[in-house]
Amino acid sequence: MPEIIVVGGGAAGLMAAYAAASHGAKVTLLERNEKLGKKIYITGKGRCNFTNACDPEEFFSHLVTNPKFMYSAFYCLDNRRVMELFAQGGMPCKVERGNRVFPQSDHASDVTNTLAGLCRKAGVKIWLSCRVRDLVLEAGETSAVTGLILEDGRKLRADAVILATGGLSYPSTGSTGDGYRMAESLGHSIKEPIPGLVPVTVAEDDLLTLQGLSLRNVSFKVFGKQGKKLYEAFGEMLFTHFGVSGPLILSAASILGRRLRKEGILRAEIDLKPAVSEQELDARLQREIRDKINKSYKNLYGGLLPSKLIPLVIARTGIDQDKKMHDLTREDRERIMRCLKHFPLTLTGTRSFSEAIITQGGICVKEINPSTMESRLVKGFYLAGELIDVDALTGGFNLQVAWSTGYLAGMSAAES
Repeated sequence: MPEIIVVGGGAAGLMAAYAAASHGAKVTLLERNEKLGKKIYITGKGRCNFTNACDPEEFFSHLVTNPKFMYSAFYCLDNRRVMELFAQGGMPCKVERGNRVFPQSDHASDVTNTLAGLCRKAGVKIWLSCRVRDLVLEAGETSAVTGLILEDGRKLRADAVILATGGLSYPSTGSTGDGYRMAESLGHSIKEPIPGLVPVTVAEDDLLTLQGLSLRNVSFKVFGKQGKKLYEAFGEMLFTHFGVSGPLILSAASILGRRLRKEGILRAEIDLKPAVSEQELDARLQREIRDKINKSYKNLYGGLLPSKLIPLVIARTGIDQDKKMHDLTREDRERIMRCLKHFPLTLTGTRSFSEAIITQGGICVKEINPSTMESRLVKGFYLAGELIDVDALTGGFNLQVAWSTGYLAGMSAAES
């Protein structure tokens, strides 16, 4: 019976331990925190959107980095099988808008407890508050991992080690980058980790007056220096005390984060009325003006915009708020329309890892066998989860990456 050690008790580590044990291995799971799945508890605002019930094609379309690397892992344990596995463990689920899948109880703790229960039932030994210092490498014609050394100096022997220590996002949950250091010590190269699915800072001070305002059903676009459109999506966003956040912004940050870091600023705009064309909006404005013909311009937006946004739009059009409606010119209407359809903002950077949902970057996938998750450089060394240079958009896709890579790593390690 092969002896396998899994380092990391998060999503990928728990799944790897379960898969290895259920395929006949003797498994010990080491977790540095005092409890398992610390990051799982805070995902989905404590509800844990643990996968997405979409079809495979849509799943891969939501992967931002190295989607092809995920083919074997996903088909080894796809989203349907994940839902079945949790149901077998006693956790029914429900599917919500956007095919997001949650525990029926709305408690993220059920995800961790169910998987931990499956691990224990399969015979996994779980060591908590146990930190790994180094991996032990046996040099030879082919390098191989033979165990590890704990922080207290104890040495543990293993036929294989699965590293699933997570990235750098939410460091308060124990994501300190130890896995990168250990992988690098065995010769692996690391693509620079950066915050992913993270809020964005903006240059305009006047946007700070909108703090707390949430916009739904808007279109958000980002442009490069030459005016080329780099990103466009429809959905929800939120104004904050430093800039913007919400699903539209988090996705834009993951797709354009490295470019934003390199270029310093990117121009963006919001279409506040994406459901209507400019001609239709102009007709609507003319109707509003006729209906309020003797009122002041500041009264125009009552049925058009959230009240918190109105003073800023008025200021940005540059039209005197006390100007009478009957005095508004065609040029005034064009300025209003430009502001509503092309509301400008300047993106200046992203927030830190402490606010990032995921880490982008990590261990180079060219150095990992996608069919097994075993290192191409070191025998008996497997990698899974956020540690790897694979990431996705919001909606349960990143946790599915963790489940799939963890399961494949565990199964492969046991069967090798």
